[in-house]
Amino acid sequence: MEPVELRGIVAELATRLNDARAFLDIEGKQAELTDLRSQASAPDLWDDQDNARRVTSRLSRHEQTIGLVETLADSIDDVSVLLDLATEEGDAASLAEVETEVMDLSRQLAILERESLFFGEYDDNPAIVSINAGAGGVDAQDWAEMILRMYVRYLERSSFTFVVDEVSEGEEAGIKSATLTIKGDHAYGTFESERGTHRLVRISPFDSQSRRHTAFAGVDVIPEVDVAEVEIDPEDLRIDTYRASGAGGQHVNKTDSAVRITHVPSGIVVSCQAERSQMQNKARAMQLLAARLAEKARQDQADTVASIRGEQTEAGWGRQIRSYVLQPYQMVKDLRTDFEVGNIQGVLDGDVDGLIDSYLHWRRSERGEA
Repeated sequence: MEPVELRGIVAELATRLNDARAFLDIEGKQAELTDLRSQASAPDLWDDQDNARRVTSRLSRHEQTIGLVETLADSIDDVSVLLDLATEEGDAASLAEVETEVMDLSRQLAILERESLFFGEYDDNPAIVSINAGAGGVDAQDWAEMILRMYVRYLERSSFTFVVDEVSEGEEAGIKSATLTIKGDHAYGTFESERGTHRLVRISPFDSQSRRHTAFAGVDVIPEVDVAEVEIDPEDLRIDTYRASGAGGQHVNKTDSAVRITHVPSGIVVSCQAERSQMQNKARAMQLLAARLAEKARQDQADTVASIRGEQTEAGWGRQIRSYVLQPYQMVKDLRTDFEVGNIQGVLDGDVDGLIDSYLHWRRSERGEA
């Protein structure tokens, strides 16, 4: 690679780093570090284990991001100086070293740029994902189960941890609904891409005449919050227990300890059957309820709703975010980003990285920061 070309690439790297630095608000993160370090060193930090985990996790991420930015800035300066010296001396070996360094810096910068895709207020929170069969009868319930399987497959090979909190079986096949809780870096920011109506077109296995059918399933995604952050009056709750059963395989604990909590004033109902004891399921159900009540409060404030959730819609015609076509051709298309995948079986087996990444870039561009 010629020196002039290398110089252009180095200049581009510096520009990309400055853009990422601004988008990630590195100055703001540096200011926040002082407070996080103070909280992390407090002797009573672990009295509240959930808060302690949040503080230490956020501190670690900030330190890692800031460290990467500073390292990249120093490395770009160093490679620029090395390039000038190699050019002056006509040193081919040094120019080859510069080229290798530049390619490595580009890869490291790509990691930082992906971090800049997560800028939402709740992106670092755990995600609560709900899947509900929509229009399409038994095909819709089968489709809802296929989506659950798709997410489980994706999660099993990812760095996320997850629990299937509740599954409601379909009457003939599939499921009526399911709820998962997903934890890990940028869990909510990642799964926000899945919120909306998913449409399936295929030859129905439930149609004796083998006709093509369209089915819909709705996916809702909300950030998990601390129960302590939400005021819940015990008098407003109706708590029922029942036997856990249904789809979800090893991820659902089939015991007599499942818990359903109804928040009477709002009509919100949550269930949990994933844990081994009734007490654990009740505690987990309270977390789900807190998240849904917090989301309802955000919905009641239109300016906040627009920033974290978007329009809530019924799972039906004309309201899709993504289309999965098995017949007469095979394709998955995200209707927001226009991203297309021909290997639909791969997607249904959990290969949804391309769809998620395309949404994250689209979300950033919609914010006007691309």
